[in-house]
Amino acid sequence: QVQLVESGGGLVQAGGSLRHSCAASGFTFSSYAMGWYRQAPGKEREWVASIHSDGTTYYADSVQGRFTISRDNAKRTTYLHMNNLKPEDTAIYYCAKYHAATRTIVVHKFGQGTQVTVSS
Repeated sequence: QVQLVESGGGLVQAGGSLRHSCAASGFTFSSYAMGWYRQAPGKEREWVASIHSDGTTYYADSVQGRFTISRDNAKRTTYLHMNNLKPEDTAIYYCAKYHAATRTIVVHKFGQGTQVTVSS
C-alpha cells in the first residue's frame, strides 16, 4: 500500500525559508518520479515541481529559482526547499507519487498535505 507522509511547513515571514519532507513507503521509491503540488484558498491545486527517478528536476515558472526539489532514495524521501517565500506562496502543499519514472499527467497518490503560511 502506497503511503506518503509529509512533514514541515508552518508559518514564516516573507523572504524566509521552509523545508518540506515526504517519506514514502509501499513501493520501489527509486523507480518513480515524485512531485509537489499546492492549493491556495479558493484556487485549484497546481503543480509546483517534479523530480524524475534519474534526478532530473522541473519547476513551475512561479517558483523557478526559489524552490528546490530533491530526493534521497536511501531514505525513501522527497524534499522541497522553499526560499525567498512570498505571501502568494501561502497554500496547502501536497507530496505526489507519479505512475512512472517520469512525470505523468495523472498523479498516482497525494500525501495528506501540510499548510504553509507566508506573512507579509
